[in-house]
Amino acid sequence: MQHQSILKAQVNARALRRDMTDAERKLWSGLRGEQLGVKFRRQHPQGRYIADFACLDPMLIVELDGSQHADNLAYDTTRDAFFKAQGFVVLRFPSNAPFQNLDGLLNAILHQLSSLAGVAPIPTFPQRGKGQDT
Repeated sequence: MQHQSILKAQVNARALRRDMTDAERKLWSGLRGEQLGVKFRRQHPQGRYIADFACLDPMLIVELDGSQHADNLAYDTTRDAFFKAQGFVVLRFPSNAPFQNLDGLLNAILHQLSSLAGVAPIPTFPQRGKGQDT
C-alpha cells in the first residue's frame, strides 16, 4: 500500500510541475539554476508527499501555502512532521509572498540555507524600491 502512495506522489508531482501556479512560477524564477548557490527541485516527491521546492543538500523544503492550506491544517502538520522526520527543515510562506516581496522571501531562504550549512550569512538581494530600479 505504501508503495502505491509513493508512485501516486510521483505521478502527481509530474502533473504539478506542468501546471505551476503563478506564485510558484514567481518563486521558481529566483530558485532555479542554483541562483542561491544550491540546487532546488520543484514539486519534489518525498515519500508519499510532494514538496513545493526541495533542496536536498542541505535538506530544506520551501512551501507556498494557498487557500487550500487554511482548510487542511492537520494535513500540513502531518506532512511537515514527515519531512522533519526525514531530516528536512520546512519553511512555509503565504502564496502571495513572492508577489509582495520576492527579494525578502529569497533573503529568508538564503538565511536558512546559511544556517543549515553553518556558514556566515550570505549576502542579501537588494530590496527593490529602495534606491534600486524595479
